[in-house]
Amino acid sequence: MREHGVLDRVLLLYEAGIRKLASNDDLDPALITQSAGIIRDFINNYHEKSEEEHVFPRFRKAGQMTDLVDTLLRQHEAGRKVTDNILKLAPSARSNDDDRKQLVGAMQAFIAMYRPHAAREDTDLFPKLKDVVSSNEYDAMAEDFEKKEHQLFGADGFEQMAARVAQLEQQMGIHDLNQFTPR
Repeated sequence: MREHGVLDRVLLLYEAGIRKLASNDDLDPALITQSAGIIRDFINNYHEKSEEEHVFPRFRKAGQMTDLVDTLLRQHEAGRKVTDNILKLAPSARSNDDDRKQLVGAMQAFIAMYRPHAAREDTDLFPKLKDVVSSNEYDAMAEDFEKKEHQLFGADGFEQMAARVAQLEQQMGIHDLNQFTPR
């Protein structure tokens, strides 16, 4: 699922924000608010809801990987709460030391949970999906996901989200991929 690429890029934005906050660099709180908005809209309310409505029930019905599915679901719920907290704290992080510390903690917690979460989905859960659904059902699910994406975000919803992330990366100063190459 390509949505994990958007998620990982927002995690990079959070990490850059944490570095700026830790070194007392000036950080426009809107960059964090907009990043968290992408998480809420595209990851929590679209991607995760699709998993919860279409993927997780099929594993439960097949009696496969149910412990993992239960954990992933709990993490979705926790992620929504952390995102709400980030959205609440970000606007005042520039002027309120306690809010800044809480914001950094919330972003760190989000990153610490979602890196292994997405990795487990990508390497354990999603590869097994074809074992619990027929090829026709698998194709129908993909079509359902695409329809939902278009309903929520327009015909080029993924491309719009990727462009929004790229704009935030530019503003945060992490847009040049070369900067991540060890020298």
